[in-house]
Amino acid sequence: MRILFTGGSGKAGRHAIAHLIEQGHRVTNADLVPLDIPGVDQLQVDLTDAGQVFNALSAYAGFDELDPGTGVPRYDAVVHFAAIPRILLKPDNETYRINTLSTYNVLDAATKLGINKVVFASSETTYGICFADGEKKPDYIPIDEEHPTVPEDSYAMSKVVNEVTARSFQARTGIDIYGLRINNVIEPHEYIQNFPTYFKKPELRRRNIFAYIDARDLGHMVDCCLKTDGLGYEVFNVANDDLSVDITTDEVIERFYKGLPVKHQMGTTETFYSNEKAKRLLGFQPKHSWRDVLE
Repeated sequence: MRILFTGGSGKAGRHAIAHLIEQGHRVTNADLVPLDIPGVDQLQVDLTDAGQVFNALSAYAGFDELDPGTGVPRYDAVVHFAAIPRILLKPDNETYRINTLSTYNVLDAATKLGINKVVFASSETTYGICFADGEKKPDYIPIDEEHPTVPEDSYAMSKVVNEVTARSFQARTGIDIYGLRINNVIEPHEYIQNFPTYFKKPELRRRNIFAYIDARDLGHMVDCCLKTDGLGYEVFNVANDDLSVDITTDEVIERFYKGLPVKHQMGTTETFYSNEKAKRLLGFQPKHSWRDVLE
């Protein structure tokens, strides 16, 4: 597929793009910062500028596309990961403005140009737990896509707004638009670097619902979305199968979630951030775990 990928130079995007390139896709990275991966086309774009977004999505990806003399090829899909990635990096209103306006511009241009697949990055923060003031517990465990999304911070608010925006564009056009509620992205080197601390202090993982997603498996998830047609508008939790701490599910419940409703009998190390929907509808099968490195 010919794919425009926004924000591909970020922590999550660069691993996802590398996976897509390995799968044989052609990828243009639309970002303010170049990405040093062989085979990736680059385009510097300010996504808050609607004109730049529209032009980027209707432009050549590389010089080789000039040779056939048949005009600009159409992108098969857009993957939109670009965003201010959390609170406390820019003023709250600027985080909100950039994240919501850029997503609107991408969806508006993609649908008007007849691109029939958009995958966009939403967030675990939409459930209101990650950046809560004080401790906020989920309504039930494990958290699935039916859990309420009522956050209190500007970043998570922007992600909820983006989900509503995406649903509205899908209702108007009928194309496939899939939102990924991505959990805490972990790069391979971070297992040795960070996880021993999590094992000593599991409370550090409370705001991430004791879950994580390996950056390589996130790339697999994006590819699953690109290969699955006909679902319309859907949102998916994205997480690995196990916990990000080295205690059991029952121990986590006893220490942190005691008394909460449990939706189903959980496995010994099962994630509290359910990925069942992604497995069932997309064929998502995460392959990586901290246990491969630290056990």
